[in-house]
Amino acid sequence: MNPACPCGSAQPLADCCAPYHNGNLPASAESLMRSRYSAYVLGLIDYLVSSTLPAQQAQLDRAAIGAWSSQSQWLGLEVQSHEQIAGQPAHAWVSFIAHWQDQGGKQSQHERSAFVQVQQRWYFIDPSVPLKASRNDPCPCGGGQKFKKCCAPYLS
Repeated sequence: MNPACPCGSAQPLADCCAPYHNGNLPASAESLMRSRYSAYVLGLIDYLVSSTLPAQQAQLDRAAIGAWSSQSQWLGLEVQSHEQIAGQPAHAWVSFIAHWQDQGGKQSQHERSAFVQVQQRWYFIDPSVPLKASRNDPCPCGGGQKFKKCCAPYLS
């Protein structure tokens, strides 16, 4: 029997997020966000790092991500909205509520996350990891625009 995907899609894991965890590229920011939630549930820290904007990956605290992943009982995901913004590169917002239980009891986090698509691949833009660029520098996402016109608006 194939277990249900933790992302709440009602599909089997093997048909939903597992292909992304195994190297297939999500077609949308929402699919990436769902697969990231599933990665937290499954303890797939390498996937969480690799699906974050490459310019931010070295600054991620892998130990803290792993601890949160393993020390939490993941209770569900509610995707509230997905908005893709046209442009080169494409950006998107995904609003969701993640539910989990830890030593402090039941928790939930409402988040509106930003994503960017560079060379057909979606990445999470982590607002807790600063991008080292000034307004007129090339954007660290590699999309070819100045930072102020590309990813900077998605970090505020």
